[in-house]
Amino acid sequence: MLNRRSLLKHLSAMPLVGGLFGGSATLSSALAAPALAPRNLIKELGIRTFINAAGTYTAMTGSLMEEDVVNTIIASSKEFMMLDDVQTKVGEKIAALTHAESAVVSAGCFSAMTLGLAGVLTGMDQKNVEALPHLEGTGMKSEVIVQKGHNVGYSHALTNTGCKIVFIETVEELEKAINEKTAMLWFLNIQSDKGKIMHQEWVALGKKHNIPTMIDIAADVPPVENLWKFNDMGFDLVCVSGGKAMRGPQSAGLLMGKKKYIDAARLSMPPRGSTIGRGMKVNKEEVLGMYVALEKFIARDQDKDWKMLEDRAKHIADAAKSVKGVTVESFAPPLGNHTPTLRVTWDTTKLTPKALQEALRNGNPSIEVVGEPTGISMTAWMLKPGEEKIVASRLKEELTKASV
Repeated sequence: MLNRRSLLKHLSAMPLVGGLFGGSATLSSALAAPALAPRNLIKELGIRTFINAAGTYTAMTGSLMEEDVVNTIIASSKEFMMLDDVQTKVGEKIAALTHAESAVVSAGCFSAMTLGLAGVLTGMDQKNVEALPHLEGTGMKSEVIVQKGHNVGYSHALTNTGCKIVFIETVEELEKAINEKTAMLWFLNIQSDKGKIMHQEWVALGKKHNIPTMIDIAADVPPVENLWKFNDMGFDLVCVSGGKAMRGPQSAGLLMGKKKYIDAARLSMPPRGSTIGRGMKVNKEEVLGMYVALEKFIARDQDKDWKMLEDRAKHIADAAKSVKGVTVESFAPPLGNHTPTLRVTWDTTKLTPKALQEALRNGNPSIEVVGEPTGISMTAWMLKPGEEKIVASRLKEELTKASV
């Protein structure tokens, strides 16, 4: 039997139900002890924080979620839901926003690629779902065609299914490579200028041979139109990261496309076990948070955001250029990470790029930039308001030391 002290402790631990998902507070709200100040685990564990002037790199934990996304995550954490129900309801909304037949929230873009190909391979055959990645003797196809210029490490997501990558360069080579084992044609948007076959022709070739096409656009929004451009173009599957420009959970992504492939892909996703995707779990909080992040991103004034980032980048550029011998190039990468970006160069015999990078990293506050062979590059993309002034001041300070 609970005594009074135990009862109070028990009641104070019960969750408050309310906010975004409705309901009423429990008795714990009346009996709970005064709330303690939240622990500062960052300080407690000695974790370095920094001003992110580098970009949305996974190693730097991507981007920062907006308040509405965080509030959604907190509110949804207080209720039980069936995971499939959450994915279905959210997927319907995401599909409508992105002009897709269907959609599902994945554990990042890499996961979306693996799961999407799994769906192509298995269809709705549960026996085949459980067989992956062991394709031999199953009757499943086993090859994915990729342009040589698109050959980067992320294609490992495709070989996770047991498939082999077949590299080609020309349309003629692609036509010759197609056989009864060809499962899919995969396209990497950020490397599209490195291949000889462009998007629409790639899609047309897939349709001609009745082979599904997939495109990876991991970091390729903005522009916001890319979220529906490739669905409209006819790609059967589109994969994108959620924790970059959209500022969703860093471990979330989107798999969009034809309903039959999304339905099949979900057979390899949690909550189901005995699948190659069991470890690619996305919890209800991330699914709902990703939907809110997408909704907010699409609704944003993109021109206003761009002008704001340009102004911040210009503030940094002006400070750097005021140092004798320093050159600053302003540009926006055309295919991925499309945001106002700066490349800063100087006489590196006096100060190496790595030395400058380390000086900014080890300063107070710590600042991260990208080191390059002849200088550094940076973006205002992930800066909080006012941080451009700190970055400008510190960059000028370190460059000035080298110019003396």
